[in-house]
Amino acid sequence: MTLPPAVAAVRSAVRRVLEAERPPTVVVACSGGADSLALLAATVFVARTARDATGTHVVGTVVDHGLQQGSAEHTARVVEQMAALGADETFSATVSVGSAGLGVEAAAREARYAVLGQVAATVEAPVVLLGHTLDDQAETVLLGLARGSGGRSIAGMRRGFDVFRRPLLDVTRAETEAACVAEGIAWWTDPHNSDPRFLRARVRAEVLPVLADVLNPRVRHNLARTADLLQDDLAALEEVADAAYDDIVSGRDLATEVDLTGLATLPRAIAGRVLRRAALAAGARDAELFAVHVEALARLADAPGGAAVQLPGHVTAERRGSVVRFRPTA
Repeated sequence: MTLPPAVAAVRSAVRRVLEAERPPTVVVACSGGADSLALLAATVFVARTARDATGTHVVGTVVDHGLQQGSAEHTARVVEQMAALGADETFSATVSVGSAGLGVEAAAREARYAVLGQVAATVEAPVVLLGHTLDDQAETVLLGLARGSGGRSIAGMRRGFDVFRRPLLDVTRAETEAACVAEGIAWWTDPHNSDPRFLRARVRAEVLPVLADVLNPRVRHNLARTADLLQDDLAALEEVADAAYDDIVSGRDLATEVDLTGLATLPRAIAGRVLRRAALAAGARDAELFAVHVEALARLADAPGGAAVQLPGHVTAERRGSVVRFRPTA
């Protein structure tokens, strides 16, 4: 019997990650949607057919954000489904999503990643698989373009960071749904994905179809490819910025200081990255530190006597002579 192409695509994507890293245990984040269920099914298959005799221990994990009515019952169904698909172990967790200055989507994502990281530490898994697809990447790139957020945002989601990996960034949402159909897996459709109150839902339902019709039927693929190209460029810039940071930034007495003499010798793209790193080292919140903040820091570095800059995370940056000093806000 010929393997359905969609099933083959998902399994190949997972196999590339598992064969490259060979983790003894892997956590798979599963919401009950087609993307994550296809990912889990493929991970179970690849783990059981691995070249080594032991394979990989697969831990399915579902996080209940408590944002929708009946979420507890849905979570219980996903746990049963993960077990039925062959997960060696299952976890479920309920989190409280507080905005803390973030939007609901960002706050939920932050809470979810924290839980997945805790599960990975508990089961000693060096890898957590996330089910983001090529379509998710295209939407992320387009949203970054619309916000004018710069290369970091337009580069979209990284294929891997910390313990997290995104094996399906070359697989479309249609392929994950086709894989579920081929394997007889029923999936849940999150009503938030079509709720026009959420910007990403409107981009998915309204903007991308128009772009595909007017510009290019493969606009999603092209946006995702743009992300890959930018990721390579950004990685090179980050390496240079890392070296520069070590040379001109120091920490003393609960404060972080940037030597402006050294900063002035750097290209603007590198100098901005150094300032951003210094802000994060001082306690600024990564998820809330935007281009407008980095631009304000650059102006502060350029102008003696400039006003102090208040940063998210209760951090203040101020210029003192030949340094920009970051300290906790009083």
